[in-house]
Amino acid sequence: MARHGGGRGWYGKVAGAALGVTVLATGASVWTAQAGTEGDPSPKATAPAKPGHDVKPVETTIAHASEAGARGVNITIDDGPDPRWTPQVLDLLREYGVKATFCMVGTQAQAHPDLVKKVVAAGHRLCDHTVSHNTAMDKKPQSYQSQQILDAERMITEASGGVRPMYYRAPGGAFTPYSRQLAASRGMRPLGWNVDSKDFERPGTNAIVATVERELHNGPTLLFHDAGGDRTQTVQALRRILPRLKEQGYSFGFPVH
Repeated sequence: MARHGGGRGWYGKVAGAALGVTVLATGASVWTAQAGTEGDPSPKATAPAKPGHDVKPVETTIAHASEAGARGVNITIDDGPDPRWTPQVLDLLREYGVKATFCMVGTQAQAHPDLVKKVVAAGHRLCDHTVSHNTAMDKKPQSYQSQQILDAERMITEASGGVRPMYYRAPGGAFTPYSRQLAASRGMRPLGWNVDSKDFERPGTNAIVATVERELHNGPTLLFHDAGGDRTQTVQALRRILPRLKEQGYSFGFPVH
């Protein structure tokens, strides 16, 4: 997700409930002009994923383009899965025949493996969004970055029943050369975005729709959220955006991998 003001204390509650982790808010400002905060310290790495014969390294550059081509649009959904909002997003995507990429937080995936499996069963792709969603990732040592990426990869893979995430999205876009290289070595293409719908800030459904329509020329990868609070506006906005984009001749695909 993009960086947002006002703090992200809900992750502390989720992580604490799931893993007994105390999450402290810290300030950061990277990539975008907004400020964001998130958990630190995080749980220690317990069983880091190791390279295997089925893991093929991918490009380290941050992906934005769509596999669907020039008129392709990539719907990306961050910070879940969430038991209230993820099912509603999945229902909408199914209704309009859209495939999306779900950037999952490790603790959320671990807490809701049934939802991770539903996402996979519906034909969507998975993305590693770290364990604790710390938007100061780029200010942390490499050991911390490694723990956050590899433990989340393991959590998501286990929750899915063995399907590995294909992408890595740094919280708040806080990529580093090291984190991109590490993710790519694990077969996870670093994933950016072109259009931040601003839905996390709950500016109103009309404002979310307007932001997407105004900024779509920036590129095909759109950022939405299915966790982190009341996502009613996100669901309502997607219900308007998805058919409208189809009517305008766009097709929905996945980010290049």
